Formats: sequence, structure tokens, C-alpha cells
Amino acid sequence: MKPFGRVIIRMGVISKYRIKQVLVIALLWTIIDTGIYLYKFYNDHIDETVRPYDMHSWVVLLLRSGLIFCICLLMAYLLTYQLKHLVRNLPLWLSLVIKSIIMVAAAFLLNYILHFTYIWLIEKEPLTTELGQSYYKIFQTSLFVSQMIRWLIIFLITILIIEVNEKYSPGVFFDILAGRYLTPKNEKRTVMFIDLVDSTAIAEQLGHKKYFRFIRDFIYFISVALLENDGQIYQYVGDEVVVSWTVKKPNANRKCLQALLDCKRILQRNKNYFKKQYGVIPEFRAGIHTGEVTIGEIGVIKKDLAMSGDTMNTAARLRSATSELNEKVIISKDFAAQTNLKNWNAVNLGQIDLKGKESAMELFALKF
Repeated sequence: MKPFGRVIIRMGVISKYRIKQVLVIALLWTIIDTGIYLYKFYNDHIDETVRPYDMHSWVVLLLRSGLIFCICLLMAYLLTYQLKHLVRNLPLWLSLVIKSIIMVAAAFLLNYILHFTYIWLIEKEPLTTELGQSYYKIFQTSLFVSQMIRWLIIFLITILIIEVNEKYSPGVFFDILAGRYLTPKNEKRTVMFIDLVDSTAIAEQLGHKKYFRFIRDFIYFISVALLENDGQIYQYVGDEVVVSWTVKKPNANRKCLQALLDCKRILQRNKNYFKKQYGVIPEFRAGIHTGEVTIGEIGVIKKDLAMSGDTMNTAARLRSATSELNEKVIISKDFAAQTNLKNWNAVNLGQIDLKGKESAMELFALKF
């Protein structure tokens, strides 16, 4: 999938997530490197006359840590932004190899910058007198090799954590890691099922492979809009996205409705791309319901968080009802009662019998 230059909606939440990720990675790398440096310095009883590039004072240590943090910021930015787009269509193993090679090269640059900064700022020596000798010394020392191996291990662990965290949706992996949902918990959530309109006809028109690329593009844009509005993506099922908002968080239902608007806007703004690539402009339909869900950790070898309960079933039935009632978005009375619909055209559909439900439900169609 090609990079999309026409994603026009404001990247507030995603940008904040990426920036936070860069800062956390840079800080952790700096702490790890400084901790190892101090341990080796005190444990190995380094002779300063033999190894002048070591700590003479806290000023030197602060200078070193500050430099490392600044360089780590650049490296974390490279890893989080640039390399992500570079290797997005490559297998995971090849992605890891390419990222590791580039990051180790960056780590070599980090050590080299530290070396010459010390010579220039602390020892007050001209850089030209040290430049030729240092190349030879660096490549001949076991210290250099051990540093590169250490950085390689740190990079691989960081990359794997990022991959796993984003596979489960940001934050979910750490919930599993902390064991937050080992014991199932009931939470009140607004759940949305959103999928592609006329998916069968489009699949027949495009063929299997092209349809898959079409779905991938559709899911990409929809996901951007959902994540921008604090939606927690639960799962992808074919052309369908299941997403939820924790009701206790401020403006959860308002953000759910805003996500619908952003989904429509981002698809409209990229309609020329879809028309050119596939000859089809995608549209969506959605069902929204608010209620209690049970969240718990499931799985033996592959672990995940599962949401179950009548709320999930009802939201799925509402999404199915959009086809039967020829509506784009259908919401339940429970969602409507807890949401400010002042600026929305909500049409009361009356009591509707839903498949699998014992009694009829009062439903509303949203027009926008």
C-alpha cells in the first residue's frame, strides 16, 4: 500500500501517540546507556590516564547524557516515523533486519559524536589531530564491538515491543502484560460495528487480490478517523471494524459521533485516489450501542483481550439492520439517551425486531 499524502484530517491523537512514543524510547535508551556506563566505570575501575574518555566529573556525565538523549531522540524518530513507512510492505523478519542495520549504524554515529564532542569540549583538543587515529582505534577495540552488540539487543527488543503493542492496539499489550484483565471485568462501553457498503458486489468487480488491496486502503482510512477520536479498535473482521469507547471517559459518545463524520470526510477527500486505483468510491454503514461488556484475557499460546456480552451482539445486529432498513447509521435508544444529538438529524425508526433478540428495540437512524 502506497503512502497516502492526502490524509487531510488533523492528526492530533495519532501525532500525540507517536511523539510520546519517541520521547519514552529516547528516555529509556538514555537511562539504559547511562546506567551501563556508570556500572562499567565503577565496576571496572578504569584508569583515566589510559582511557581519558571517561567521567572526570558530573559535568561530563551530564554532557554525555544530554548528548545521548538528543541523539536518541533522532534515532527514535527515525525508527517510529521514517523506517515504519520504509518497511511497511516487507515481511517482519526482513523489516527487523533492515531496521536493526540502520539503527546500529546510527548507534555507531552516536558513539563517534560522543567521542569527538568529548575531545572538543572537555579536552579542548583540535578534532583534526584525533580524526585519523580514532578510526583505527575504534575498529580495533573490543569496547566498540560490545557497544554495538548491546545497542543491537536494545534495538531488537524495542522494535519487537512496538510491533506487539501495535498489533494488539496501543495500550492493550501493556494491559495484558500487567495482568489487568486476568480476572474478567465489566465495563460500560459504547461499541460501534462499521463496515463497507456493497462489499460483495465490489469484490466481484475487482477480483480477489485487488479487492484485498481495496479493503486494506478502506480500513486504513477508517482506522485513522477512529483512532483520531480516541476509539479503541477491538478487531478487524474482513471489511468490518469493531471499535469501542469507555463511557466513563470525557465526551466518549461525542467522540464516537465525531468519528463517523471524520470517516465520511476522509473517504470523500480521498475519493479521487479510490476512483483512480479501483474505480470505486467506498461508503460505510455502522451500528452503535451503549451498554456493559465483559472484558477478559483469553488464549493459550496466542493471548488477546476479548469483549463479550449482549452489548456486542446488539451492536452487531444494528449494523446488520442498516442493510435491511436501507440506512447508513443506526443507533440504539440506550446510546441516544446518553448522547447529545442536538446537531444531528436522528429519525425515530420505532420498535424494531432484531435477529436474535427476544424483544423489539427502539432504534434511531442518523442522517448526515
